[in-house]
Amino acid sequence: MTVQGWMLILVFLLLLVALAKPMGSWLFAIYEGRRTPLHRVLGPVERGFYKLAGVDPNAEQGWRRYALHMLAFQLATFAFTYCILRFQDLLPLNPRGLAGQSPDLAFNTAVSFTTNTNWQSYSGESLSILSQMLGLAIHNFLSAATGIAIAFALFRGFARRQASGIGNFWADMTRVTLYVLLPACIVYALFLIASGVPQTFLSSVDATTLEGARQTILMGPVASQEAIKMLGTNGGGFFNANSAHPFENPGALTNFVQMLSILAIGTGLTHTFGRAVGNSRQGWVILAAMLVMFVAGTTVTYWQEAAGNPALHHLGLAGGSMEGKEVRFGIAASALFSVVTTAASCGAVNAMHDSLTPLGGMIPLFNMQLGEVVIGGVGAGIYGFLLFAILAVFVAGLMVGRTPEYVGKKIESREVKLAVLAIAVLPLMILGGTALASVLPAGLAGPFNKGPHGFTEILYAFTSATANNGSAFGGLSANTPFYNGMLGAAMWVGRFFIIVPALAIAGSLAAKKVHPESAGSFPTTGLLWVGLLVGIVLILGGLTFLPSLALGPIADHLAMIHGQLF
Repeated sequence: MTVQGWMLILVFLLLLVALAKPMGSWLFAIYEGRRTPLHRVLGPVERGFYKLAGVDPNAEQGWRRYALHMLAFQLATFAFTYCILRFQDLLPLNPRGLAGQSPDLAFNTAVSFTTNTNWQSYSGESLSILSQMLGLAIHNFLSAATGIAIAFALFRGFARRQASGIGNFWADMTRVTLYVLLPACIVYALFLIASGVPQTFLSSVDATTLEGARQTILMGPVASQEAIKMLGTNGGGFFNANSAHPFENPGALTNFVQMLSILAIGTGLTHTFGRAVGNSRQGWVILAAMLVMFVAGTTVTYWQEAAGNPALHHLGLAGGSMEGKEVRFGIAASALFSVVTTAASCGAVNAMHDSLTPLGGMIPLFNMQLGEVVIGGVGAGIYGFLLFAILAVFVAGLMVGRTPEYVGKKIESREVKLAVLAIAVLPLMILGGTALASVLPAGLAGPFNKGPHGFTEILYAFTSATANNGSAFGGLSANTPFYNGMLGAAMWVGRFFIIVPALAIAGSLAAKKVHPESAGSFPTTGLLWVGLLVGIVLILGGLTFLPSLALGPIADHLAMIHGQLF
């Protein structure tokens, strides 16, 4: 570990916290439906969309109607993307004549981008320009906007008094796309283009190397997809090497900005929540709890990667672990990126997680197993964290012997049961899928390594899919009918079997009265509440997944320090 490495992490944290209020205020204006300077240009576009679709943006929807419209939209966009990927060879903007994806791979890819997972069982270079732009980039906007819309709906559940509606899905999604994601990505893409990221309809260029050989360099409209890939916590790479590719991530500055952009909206939404419930301290407390876990994870990962592999030290190779890391960024930036991308449901990588030390690789895995709530993805992080907050305030209510309350709303059995139901989705799909893959021949054919490291490769794949992260541990041959089908199902369940209970909670809370805090209320704006939130998240994650971690990265670490490698 170096002073320079710690300074990088410190500056990153300071800038991230500084972004929370301006980003949160921008999102709060959209949440309230207030006019912004962008409405002068984009207002007619918004109204045109509503007119074409026959949507009344002012019509309130109950949680069931909100959920039904959301699910119908997701199914329609899934089918659209599936067709594009299957018939890629028959569609235009395919200058290299690439074949369409197989049925199982197209299913996996379409589910992946619909659910904001962006898991890729294929090489990014195997898609045409049309598939990249129309099939995937559109999903990057819409899936991100959907996550923020769900967060807005849950905020309204806490903020409204005896209301039957929680907003309008079409209005929320349209406004987030038009007034947040689209303008931000235009500015971001221009920055990336100026930094050296390609944005062209040319599929490739031929170059002559220093040795005199001819090399074909693949290109395309990379900058536009890269911007929403990061800002929308999508993570799917235009190229197979993802953010280690110089066309996706040209240098140290773009690497730093990409890490900030991954967490920018998720951080801002904590402030938006505080503003929505009329108490900004509520948002800052949630952000503090998230940052405690984020800093702890970053510290462990950086410490382990800087320490390196003792088995290599015995061979005279001193220093930190550079295996699988992009040499332009080094250990500190790679370790920080791995924690950032798995704290959020992004999945972009600038280093191979399969090459991290066992405990260094365990932190990204554990971040996802916590439900992607350590800041988390756009929208998904905050509504996932609020599910844990409901359980935490239930425990606190038991401590003080009163009906638990949170931001003025009584938390009763219905909300607790729905929160538990949503949180139980993760272990069901992660551990259930891993167990099947660990005993079936089709599953055992996937990992390239044996022993605990091979088990971790399987565990990471199902964790990444269910948590809608999309990063790959590597070392797993996942483009098979078995893994494409199983991981596709895990992505779908991991997304929508959490969203629907969250919307049900929003509807239940919106119908309740607001109760002012009393002497018997548990305070939810102090350090004690921060500790309780962190404890609930870690205990639930730790108790549920500790046995699987013991079989995987922990056993791998113990074997490593005794000289056994896999």
